[in-house]
Amino acid sequence: MTDLAPTAFPPPAVAPATPYPDVAERAFADPTDMAVARAAALFENMQPAEAAGMLEPALAGNPQSPAGWILMARIRLALDQVEPALAAAHRAIELAPEDPRPLAIASRALTLQGKHDEAMSMAYRAVIVEPKNPLWHDRVAWALLAADRQLADAEQAARTAIGLDPNEAHYYFTHGVALAALGHVDQARQALTTSLRLEPNNPVARQRLDILNGDAVPVVEKKKRGWKLFGRKGNEAPIRPEERT
Repeated sequence: MTDLAPTAFPPPAVAPATPYPDVAERAFADPTDMAVARAAALFENMQPAEAAGMLEPALAGNPQSPAGWILMARIRLALDQVEPALAAAHRAIELAPEDPRPLAIASRALTLQGKHDEAMSMAYRAVIVEPKNPLWHDRVAWALLAADRQLADAEQAARTAIGLDPNEAHYYFTHGVALAALGHVDQARQALTTSLRLEPNNPVARQRLDILNGDAVPVVEKKKRGWKLFGRKGNEAPIRPEERT
């Protein structure tokens, strides 16, 4: 199974509180903190190239910033630069081994590289660090689905994410994909229907449901790797990489 996902580019899920404080509140902050905050603002405004340009010299001057490397990893994935993204994630892991975010980013990058064993390991490490965060269980599910193995474990991970956040549409989407992979079509329909009830304008969930209902056929396209580890609700939010086919 390829890295399951249709044509628009999740989570997603509600983002955790941003580690990049408002620039106006940090007038006397360390210059690296200021650069990270400004780069984060550019990234949130869908300007990843500009964000990278802001962040690169700051990290060159102060390579000991975990927040900077985490942000850089996210930016590199948004720019379809998987190898640099993985390198940035590993640097953040070295600096902040108890932070689950770079572990999840590294897991995603490794999935994109087809290094599924390593991707699964990183995802499970994120869960161990922060077991009550549904985002990491969701990443475990997608790492397993992409590897096309341990599908029952993927379904369980998706169910765990729903249990931790039953109001997030993406987790039902993940659950629907896992159920479909297991051949539980009726249950998959129910999960995808719930996802669409919570997020009616998600075209990827709609396409998945149409395929299950026989109203559409899968379309294999060249993958586009738009990336945002923690997305936002609303029509402007990019669709997560896991949601593409």
